[in-house]
Amino acid sequence: MSEHRRKPPQPQGGGRAATRRGVSGESPGRRAAPRGATGSPTSATGSYGSGDPGDGDRSYGGRAEARRAAQRSGPVGAGGGRRRAADGSGAGRSGGGGGGRRGGGPGGPTGPGRGRGRGGQGPAKKRFIDYPRANKDGLRRWVPSWRLVSGLFIGFLGSLMAVAGIAYALVEVPKVDEAAKAQNNVYYWADGKQMVATGGETNRQIIDYEKIPKAMRTAVISAENKTFEDDKGVDPMGITRALVNMAKGGETQGGSTITQQYVKNARLNDQSQTVTRKFKELFISIKVGRTVPKEEIMAGYLNTAYYGRGAYGIQAAAHAYFNEDATELNPSQCALLATVLKGATYYDPAGSPEVDPAATQEANTDRATKRWRWILDEEVKDGHLTTAERGKYTKFPKLQNPRSNAQLGGQIGYLVDLAKAYVINNSDGKITASDLQQGGYEIHTTFDRTKVKELEKSVEKVRKAKIKPKLRPEKDTHVQFGGASVNPKDGAIEAIYGGEDATKHFTNNADQTGAQVGSTFKPFVLAAAFKDGTRAKDGPEIQDETQRTIVNPKSRYSGKNELKIEKYDGTVWTDREGKEWLQKNDGDASYNAPSYQIDLREAMRESVNSAYVQLGMDVGLDKVKAAAVDAGLKPNSLASANYPSFSLGTSSPSAIRMAGAYSTFASSGKQNEPYSVKEVEHKGNTVFEHESQTKRAFDPEVADNVTDVLRTVVEKGTGTSAQLSGRQVAGKTGTTDGNKSAWFVGYTPQLSTAISMYRLDDNEGNKKREFLEMFGTGGEEKIHGASFPAQIWKDYMERALKGEPVKNFPVPSPIGEVVGETPPPSPTPTETEEPEESPSPSATETGPSPSPSGTPDPGESCADWDWQCSNSGGAADGGTTDGSTGEPSPPTTEDPTGGGGSNGNGGIFGGTTG
Repeated sequence: MSEHRRKPPQPQGGGRAATRRGVSGESPGRRAAPRGATGSPTSATGSYGSGDPGDGDRSYGGRAEARRAAQRSGPVGAGGGRRRAADGSGAGRSGGGGGGRRGGGPGGPTGPGRGRGRGGQGPAKKRFIDYPRANKDGLRRWVPSWRLVSGLFIGFLGSLMAVAGIAYALVEVPKVDEAAKAQNNVYYWADGKQMVATGGETNRQIIDYEKIPKAMRTAVISAENKTFEDDKGVDPMGITRALVNMAKGGETQGGSTITQQYVKNARLNDQSQTVTRKFKELFISIKVGRTVPKEEIMAGYLNTAYYGRGAYGIQAAAHAYFNEDATELNPSQCALLATVLKGATYYDPAGSPEVDPAATQEANTDRATKRWRWILDEEVKDGHLTTAERGKYTKFPKLQNPRSNAQLGGQIGYLVDLAKAYVINNSDGKITASDLQQGGYEIHTTFDRTKVKELEKSVEKVRKAKIKPKLRPEKDTHVQFGGASVNPKDGAIEAIYGGEDATKHFTNNADQTGAQVGSTFKPFVLAAAFKDGTRAKDGPEIQDETQRTIVNPKSRYSGKNELKIEKYDGTVWTDREGKEWLQKNDGDASYNAPSYQIDLREAMRESVNSAYVQLGMDVGLDKVKAAAVDAGLKPNSLASANYPSFSLGTSSPSAIRMAGAYSTFASSGKQNEPYSVKEVEHKGNTVFEHESQTKRAFDPEVADNVTDVLRTVVEKGTGTSAQLSGRQVAGKTGTTDGNKSAWFVGYTPQLSTAISMYRLDDNEGNKKREFLEMFGTGGEEKIHGASFPAQIWKDYMERALKGEPVKNFPVPSPIGEVVGETPPPSPTPTETEEPEESPSPSATETGPSPSPSGTPDPGESCADWDWQCSNSGGAADGGTTDGSTGEPSPPTTEDPTGGGGSNGNGGIFGGTTG
């Protein structure tokens, strides 16, 4: 307010009210004394005086002058002026006041005045946070003090630690993720070496810490986490560095410890590079680092990490890069695997240009070589590797082609399918297909790696030399082979040939084909004759089943071509139209005219159909079928036993089953089910183990006499091309009607092997699965069992038995009695032709020659399904043409889903074939 309106100072402290109370008779007035006045108030403290009694004579020129005088007045009863309070006294508007506009402090004896100044209220109240700063002016008021900054920082850290402590206390370590435990199934050869890892969700095989090479553990420690043995699971500096880099928008980088990588791979299953995941990983890693042993962490990391080439875990990686077990890795190889852990896309020497054009083979090799060398040097610095050991590894390790890894090509896919089917069908429901899909099983097979390779080589040798699809497209296309070897001792399947390549040809030719076995079925007829004998044909005993005669190999039967086949009652077998059934021999050959008598040994040696068809009728086809089943063939792989040609091999068991059945003869009548899996383990526990259950199928004299007869076939009969150097061999050739399949099945005391050959277009697009003729195939007029199948058998068995001791068959005990008429001195075919030229590299097949090229075998002229067939004649050399008695003969079994098809051959999901 303007100066002339301000009130004069009050005569006493305490403001206007105090003045009124103290000096009730005095009026302070509002104006200065009149000009010219010579007197002053007589009070102790005049209204406008200085407070000094000595100033009573002084006059004042107005309010301003009075104010200045008041300011100069002493402490006694004087209030401070407007500007400043003196000696702590307030300067209010009243004489004794305090609290003027600028002055402050208590005024007057009665307490603080009423003034409006800053002073007069005592010390200012301190704030908890002095911001803005009260005792600073201008910009300085807004600059925080060091005390404030330090306090806030300490408070922030304290809060952060509290939050971290709570989070650590609350966090739970998740279980190992199921995906991190997903594995392949590992299949092993009979010698314990790994064959392949496949069939599960992930190409991984988890191995124990003890099986991980120390060199691998030290390599990753030197390369990735030098403090692994001592840290608590995290590296704060590394995490901070990674987070800062991500916050800046830079390239994501590591900084994680081995523990953190293990947590990320196995317990979080989260590979994202986010702050949220990093923090989650951090807390879990701290707890894992404090609660989980270092050995478990290291094994978990190396078993879950991705190494490239589709390999998860150290074991899968060892096979992917070096085709070895992890336990066999050396420090150099371990350093390479530690190198690719940094990122296989850029460190796998094979390159990944399909992923990134910069990841070429040359660039990757350069990067990998530098890091590989650096890791080895770091191991030396860290004391994990001596200088002398380091000096051994100056050359980059040799790697296998990534495209050759663990694949199911060649025979491997057939072996895996066979073993997988055996486990599913023989584990009593303990191991299902779904279980195998989840992986983690170790399947120990019976397959001999050397024998499998040798069998494949032998087949491909013949295929390459003889089968020319480009040269003979109408004759050499769709040619297929199958094969299997079974150990007579226990039934173990030691080798198979399933086809050219399991990734191209999907049907396993060793396990299911539908190809008829032809004359290789005749030994079961002979076994039934030795075991059950023939029924009487004359006298009242004809209907008496107990009146049977066990035959001797010297028993005689007719070897005449177009022989009338007699039924049990001596009447001739007739077809549907009542026409007599006339059984043909291969090449229309008749033996030993004019009597045509030939003993069973010679008839087997020359594969004489007429003799064995009649023998089968005399024994009873039901007995023949039973003998085949006793030997090991599956009942549902056998054709109808209601027709004479059943004895000639109209059935279509698999190569595995034929090898197994012949092995029953090799083991003197002891039958073992063929099997392909010895043991299955899961998580270290045995969950399946094969138990051989040997059965007595035939008495030793029965089986040994069959073997003795079959030795004649190889020594001087149709199977001479299968002779082995210095070893006894028993076997039988087989060729079917229409030349649609050919077989050789033979054995030594140690090994039984069956080889089949046929033409079949079984591509997925071909629904008919029609067997094709083989006249002219491979440049041969006709394919016999003695040609390509026997050649393959011989070549393979020579290699498979190399190094094995030579064993002879038991000398057979005398059996049965000779039935029939006295035979001639030796069998001489009444109709002979020039013997066929033997295909290289084996000897010529002994026996009647085939019919001219392109000309159907005479037995084919009357098709077995033709009810109106008027031709009198049976199949030649194990054909399929049947006679009939008013009933149709069974059709040629070409569809493996029909009678005698693959369903009974121990297929992938059927039967008990290994």
